[in-house]
Amino acid sequence: MEGYKTIRGFGKVEKLYVDSLFIGYAMSVNSEKEAKEFIRNVKGAHSDATHNVSAYRVREGNTLLVYYDDDGEPRGSAGRPVFKVLEYKGLENVVVVVTRYFGGTKLGYGGLVKAYSETASEALEKAGIMEIIKKEPVEIVFPYNLYSVIEKAIEKFEAEILERNFSVEVRFVVGIIPEQKDEFIKYVNEITKGRAKIREFLD
Repeated sequence: MEGYKTIRGFGKVEKLYVDSLFIGYAMSVNSEKEAKEFIRNVKGAHSDATHNVSAYRVREGNTLLVYYDDDGEPRGSAGRPVFKVLEYKGLENVVVVVTRYFGGTKLGYGGLVKAYSETASEALEKAGIMEIIKKEPVEIVFPYNLYSVIEKAIEKFEAEILERNFSVEVRFVVGIIPEQKDEFIKYVNEITKGRAKIREFLD
């Protein structure tokens, strides 16, 4: 799986279209089960609402699971527009629910699409969109006197230490952006004069 965009956590907005109240909820999730549970919880909290429209895009393994529901609104006017916002923004592992309290005035098909899309989009922005970058692991084994040198190299490339082991020598497993991996390995070899043993993990 390559890098992807998601949201930082939870976002909520309230918007008024004519006399209907729209409440948008956005939440980051790690599984389809969590997404369904979030939808169920929002529906439970707003059981008196006219509609609770929902959509999600969740990655499980190599499969992208997608879902949207109009919850009684005219077909294609609610759930799909919310889903399209997720798709347009390229978001994964995200669920959105837009609750509507009908005020008495019909908005029409176009008005519904606009209301649901905008409410979903603002809830997502409120939650904060972030990019998750895939990092590849690289093992570095080195003597203790190179500790500070290796740490500086890791900081320079904004790599992430995934594992640390201390024995006769120090062993790090470092996560590095794929495009920077070769340059990182070359740099570590240069600054340690080849005294650090580097191993790449094969897929």
